[in-house]
Amino acid sequence: MASSENTMKNMSCNDTIDEFRSQVYPVTYSIISILGFVGNGFVLCVLIRTYQEKTAFQIYMFNLAIADLLFVCTLPLRVVYYHYKGNWFFGDFLCRISSYAMYVNLYCSILFMTAMSFFRCIAIVFPIWNIQFISRKRAIMVCVGIWFFVTLTTTPFLQKNGQLSDENITKCFEPPKSKDVKKVMVLHYISLFIGFIFPFITITICYAMILNKLLKNSMHKKEGTRRKAIWMIVIVTVVFLVSFTPYHVQRTVHLHLMKDKTSCEKSLYMQKSVVITYSLAAFNCCFNPLLYYFSGGNFRRRLSTFQRGSISSSHHRKMSSKMEEAMNGNGVEHKTCILEAAGTPSKQMPI
Repeated sequence: MASSENTMKNMSCNDTIDEFRSQVYPVTYSIISILGFVGNGFVLCVLIRTYQEKTAFQIYMFNLAIADLLFVCTLPLRVVYYHYKGNWFFGDFLCRISSYAMYVNLYCSILFMTAMSFFRCIAIVFPIWNIQFISRKRAIMVCVGIWFFVTLTTTPFLQKNGQLSDENITKCFEPPKSKDVKKVMVLHYISLFIGFIFPFITITICYAMILNKLLKNSMHKKEGTRRKAIWMIVIVTVVFLVSFTPYHVQRTVHLHLMKDKTSCEKSLYMQKSVVITYSLAAFNCCFNPLLYYFSGGNFRRRLSTFQRGSISSSHHRKMSSKMEEAMNGNGVEHKTCILEAAGTPSKQMPI
């Protein structure tokens, strides 16, 4: 009797969390897909069109946009999955890739932001080092190193495959089973310290040094340099506080609670907090275009160059079309005059 009551309790727990996830995830992931694709796609287009002017900072922004777009491309699959209340239709391979893409985007974003903050700190606080230390070649090497490190260290998430539930429904993105919790906790603490705590400490130190320098030399620094540095501090801090911090804190608490048997109510509460913090973490790719626009080196000038280029190319096409029409018209008149001079009616002679 007690066993059947527990079964009914667990079923009601699962039904409730599936209902909650099917209400929240499709909406949030749809919004993130649209904003992330439009914002990062546009920024990437501008950076590609103005690649002649690329700087070290633009190289970091380019790679950040690539990481965001790769993740955004997997979100429609998640929308469909949660819309159908946790039924995966796309096969085991795409289930693994979708899980993997989330963690690659998350930690690539954190490390690219850390690299940008560090080199911006060098440029402002140690301007003499800036000439030798910051270069496009060095930026490319750092980006390649970040991609290699993140894609390699997150490969265990490729092993997380789809599961067949008791109702003969294929599941994906589900919490680990109790037997796998210890393994997941090891991966969690590695990613927590290397992928979040260390970058967060680095960024905090860099921003403290930048603010200190700007306050001391407020009259000597250019207004543009000050504005870009302050915008970068504000945006990156907001992204860390809104997207990255709640996710890592919640994940730590949740994994510790999973080791012990908890009540249905507490388990449900934790599952709902997973939904909220996971959605906030995914929103980081919508904040990044703001970083490009407000803090990117001369990004607004690049944008105006891109617009001028588009207008001038359109104008050039129109002028070419008009010149071609004029030339064709002149050719017809010229041929007509020759025919009339020869005494032959022009309408009888096809041109």
